[in-house]
Amino acid sequence: MDLTARVAEIVAPSIEAMGYELVRVQLLGGRAPVLQIMAERADRAGMTVDDCGKLSRTISALLDVDDPVQGSYSLEVSSPGVDRPLTRLADFERFAGYEARVETSVPVVGRKRFRGVLRGVEGDAVKLALGKADFVLVPFSTIQRAKLLMSDALIAASGGRG
Repeated sequence: MDLTARVAEIVAPSIEAMGYELVRVQLLGGRAPVLQIMAERADRAGMTVDDCGKLSRTISALLDVDDPVQGSYSLEVSSPGVDRPLTRLADFERFAGYEARVETSVPVVGRKRFRGVLRGVEGDAVKLALGKADFVLVPFSTIQRAKLLMSDALIAASGGRG
């Protein structure tokens, strides 16, 4: 199991018990590594600084006990923001109708990069509209990176938290 999966396994149950959902765990390298943990409120209300502080204290205590990261690092707890990463299959369903950028690990219909409007999921694939009548089904297992693209509609839907 890789480090980010191990960290997710350690922190997710406590985060969920507190009323949050884990969005992403990333270890950003360099001489001063940063362990970035993104979470959102399960009730879909906006994240506050207090939410991040509460999560940070809990996560820090959990990681002190298990200590999965070798050496020193900084812990960064944040919300995913409006132009958020899409990391779970449910995210692609939840944000159907909004524009996204999707990158795959292997070519899908001859491409690895897509930009289009999310149209939900079909089975284990993400449906992405590339034009008025053109769409592609991208197997979720091939998605390396995906995120929503900032738009007026997305900002309006987020309650103006752009």
